[in-house]
Amino acid sequence: MTSVLYRVPRMSYPMAVSAEGLYIRDDSGKHYLDMSGGAAVSALGHAHPDVLEAIRSQLSALDFAHTSFFTNRPQEQLANRLAQRFGDPGSRVYFTSGGSEANETALKLCWQFWAARGQAEKKVIVSREHSYHGNTFGALSVSGNAARRKASAAPLLDWPRISPCYALRGKGTEECAEDYVQRITAELESAINQVGAERVAAFICEPIVGASLGAVAAEPGYLKRIREICDRYDVLWIADEVMCGSGRTGPYFAFEREGARPDIVTLAKGIGAGYLPLAATILSGRVAQIFDGTAFVHGHTYIGHPVTCAAGVAVQDVIDRDNLLERTTNIGAEFGAMLHERFGTHRNVYDIRGRGLFWAIEFAAERERGEGFRDRPGLPQEMLESALKAGLIVYPGSIQVDGACVPHLLLAPPMIVENSHMQECVDKLRQLVDDVFGA
Repeated sequence: MTSVLYRVPRMSYPMAVSAEGLYIRDDSGKHYLDMSGGAAVSALGHAHPDVLEAIRSQLSALDFAHTSFFTNRPQEQLANRLAQRFGDPGSRVYFTSGGSEANETALKLCWQFWAARGQAEKKVIVSREHSYHGNTFGALSVSGNAARRKASAAPLLDWPRISPCYALRGKGTEECAEDYVQRITAELESAINQVGAERVAAFICEPIVGASLGAVAAEPGYLKRIREICDRYDVLWIADEVMCGSGRTGPYFAFEREGARPDIVTLAKGIGAGYLPLAATILSGRVAQIFDGTAFVHGHTYIGHPVTCAAGVAVQDVIDRDNLLERTTNIGAEFGAMLHERFGTHRNVYDIRGRGLFWAIEFAAERERGEGFRDRPGLPQEMLESALKAGLIVYPGSIQVDGACVPHLLLAPPMIVENSHMQECVDKLRQLVDDVFGA
């Protein structure tokens, strides 16, 4: 018997007891290759000595000092590092404990930003379908993940949502990529005009969609077009990089590749690499300067926690010292090639996509037309259970397309992954695919 309310109460979970590198061991001695970093969290693998030492050292010096009364050195150091990476003069950083809190903070920053400018009526947040921004009331309200919204049973805010940038299933057969980008970004302009620009506070999107769609990157030109529209209508742009940021795709921020900087970006998961709960909301100089003359009315007990921030600083140190951003780009390309070679012609594989160490395999019942599975709504859970049986940790998900289940597997291995791990992964993935879809 257990007193824990599990995520899936009927599921029998193995008992994790130790971890090192890319492996987690359960109490029976079985090892699991962690090729999704949990939920794209464990960016440096498990038990990295530099991060563990930073945590121990900070604990012995200062365990906690409430940020209503004090700042602390790790918070200041980490904020400086992230502001430098963001690259906008005057930017500021607000630390929380997880991605939901980071995005909730971003929403409140937008509302208070506009109120401080005398435009308090700007409250509406436009978002996208098939997005996920967190499980707090505000973050789930702006999420387009239908299953999570329905399961919450909460009276969520119902604001406009536009189509995702998902060319695989959204681009017309006679439509070129540029026309597709123009068409779907026009939806944002239309939504703003329909609500009234004087009422729209922000647009939020994931530059590369994580859990909901599985490593779906914005098409070239999309984010620049979003930036132009937001500027034209005086609307803030929030980039949710909780899953795709922190170096996961090669550059530290996923938006960097597109050459368009958001007003606010949120980070979590990889920023602390799973060692302690840590997230960040980064404000551009334009947004931050508004709060120089007024308070930001918001807060959580553990914001700017010295030990969690010390872990975050250590993660930044390892990334820079070991040149892990460039390594992620290079070894990620090798990983993608291995996935394409092994699964590219499988009868149920519809797409293989990714950047850096952020990849996904999308499956279909009918490969040629991409049709989903009408009689197997539980495929993500089947894939999870098969993976654990094989000693592999991956992150399954799905969407509904025309009433059918379209599943995917998200892969986000730590930046320290080696070729041997990737080979072991594709071997175990083959076992999973055969178990679930047939040899």
